[in-house]
Formats: sequence, C-alpha cells, structure tokens
Amino acid sequence: MSSRTRIGIVGASGRMGRMLLEATLKDPAAELVAAFDQPGSAALGRDAGELAGLPSCGVSVGADVEQGLAACDCLIDFTRPEGTLRHLEVCRATKTAMVIGTTGFDAAGKARIAAAAREIAVVFAPNMAVGVNLVFRLLDMAARILNEGYDVEIVEAHHRMKVDAPSGTALRMGEVVAEALGRTLADCALYGREGHTGAREANTIGFATVRGGDIVGDHNVMFCGLGERVEIAHRAGSRMPYALGSLRAAHFLKNHTSGLFDMQDVLGLRG
Repeated sequence: MSSRTRIGIVGASGRMGRMLLEATLKDPAAELVAAFDQPGSAALGRDAGELAGLPSCGVSVGADVEQGLAACDCLIDFTRPEGTLRHLEVCRATKTAMVIGTTGFDAAGKARIAAAAREIAVVFAPNMAVGVNLVFRLLDMAARILNEGYDVEIVEAHHRMKVDAPSGTALRMGEVVAEALGRTLADCALYGREGHTGAREANTIGFATVRGGDIVGDHNVMFCGLGERVEIAHRAGSRMPYALGSLRAAHFLKNHTSGLFDMQDVLGLRG
C-alpha cells in the first residue's frame, strides 16, 4: 500500500472540483490518481493539473468512475445529491472510501449513505472546513450557557448558483444549538417571516437566507438577549478551506474500513 493517500475527485471541472485538484496536487501526503467529470464535459481528456492551473500531472479527466476507482483509496465528491448517490454505489461495490461534501440530501438519501457506511468508510459532513467545525463546538458551548432568555437567529449567505436553502451548514448549526437546548430542530425551526407575524415565539430558531454574486459562504449565529447579543460567525473567503478539510478527512479514512464519520470525528472534537 502506498504511504500516500490515493485520491480520486469527481466534478473536476467545477469550482470546487478545481480547488480539490489544486489542494490534492499540493499535498505531499496525497497522490491524485483519478479525476472525473460528467459525460460530454469539455474537461474530459484534459490533464487534471492544467485544469487546476498547475503544471501537467499526468492524470487525465475521465468519465468512467467505476474504472478509475481501482487505483483510489478514497473518492471525494462535492457534486449533487443524485450524482453523489450514484458514485456512492460504485464506491460500495469497489470497497472504496468516500468523502461526501455534497449538501441537499433528503432523508432517503441520508439513509442510503448510512447503509453504505456499514460496508465502506464514509466521511459525510455539511461543511468540511476546519474553522466551521470549530464553530459547531463553540455553538454547543454557547447554547448550553445561554439557555434561557436568548433568541437564536441564523443568517447565511452564498453565491447566486447555490441551489439549496438554508445551507447544509446553517441547518447543522441549528441542529447543534437545538440539541444542546434539549430540542429537535424539526420542532423549533422557523424558515421564513413575511407580513404581520406577531411577536417572536419563544424557543424557536430562526433562519434567514441570502443568495447573491460570488459569496463563497457566510454564516452568523446570533444569541439575542436583553441588552446584549452574542454572535458566532464564520466567513469563507475561498473554497480552499473546504478542500483542505476534505483531504484531512481522506487521510483519516485510510485507517478505517467501514463506518459513518463526520468532521468532528476527523478533528478529534467528538464528545
């Protein structure tokens, strides 16, 4: 077995895909062995290094994920739910570990990921950035301390091309806060306000969504009390933090043959 983690990347021509290519090629502990894009993509046949704006690396972008996975320790996927689930089944068949950064799964999709993780090792997280996962821990601490007399509001902003709302990261932030307060997000989330809403209902967690321009990802959680407001925020200036976190996840999976993990596990923040 190679001492380096052998990485495959799907969606290579996308903004996140190119960032993953760059991060992998610059990581001395990783080896890019495969890159994939959808059939008909203009990127097919191109050198993955050149696609990422780096020197040629000798890995050409292909469309056959099943064939390319033979040389991979781990596949990294930041595509769309339907595509990720197809790739998941290929990884399951080939016993290849998988890092899933895709968001927007419904309950059935999440159940399929959990089922596959009984046979292969999977890191599935709403956000791969190390800083965001630190924020999750800070939110848990804040919610336990500010557990009375504070209203919780979550505001997130992303680029105009993002197709799901609220973001997976914002939803996970809400889940962390709700769990720390002994609630479930499904019972206390409020996803929109319009018209004559009346006074704010206590014990709810409000969400607001902004979509515009090329915003990479901003998240702000406000604990609003009487006479003070505590805010815990994370702002991403590029997609590189997500790529670097994904590589940490891929290296982590090299020591596991099965199981469903998230970035809290990868970073040793669990518990």
